[in-house]
Amino acid sequence: RLIMPSIEREVRGDLTQKAETHAIDVFSENLRNLLLQPPMKGKQILGVDPAFRTGCKLAVINPFGTFIAKSVIYPHPPKTKNEATEKELVKMIKDYQIELLAIGNGTASRETEKFVANVIKKYKLDARFIIVNEAGASVYS
Repeated sequence: RLIMPSIEREVRGDLTQKAETHAIDVFSENLRNLLLQPPMKGKQILGVDPAFRTGCKLAVINPFGTFIAKSVIYPHPPKTKNEATEKELVKMIKDYQIELLAIGNGTASRETEKFVANVIKKYKLDARFIIVNEAGASVYS
């Protein structure tokens, strides 16, 4: 009767330690897979980080994930520059033969998606766009 509680605590402690170790292994493997996920295979991509006040940041990567070019456009208030913004986006899509635009799902995402869709349609561009999860991306920018 005196030894049983001591044995239970020791066994519970051992099992807790094993569970924590296993959880860390699972989390680290999931993070590793996420960080090492390759870009869209064989596609020239234009990443769009949407924002209102500071403008939408653009970055081009080649099919191997190598950074090529960057720019900032202002499609939304308070610094809206529609004509210049459209021209800059069209120029980047054409100059770098962009096939896919990846729009972050943060602030101003829906407004940026609408703007990009309108530009692609208006200029009859051969490009598509997707919305991507930008959770944690600010840590790297």
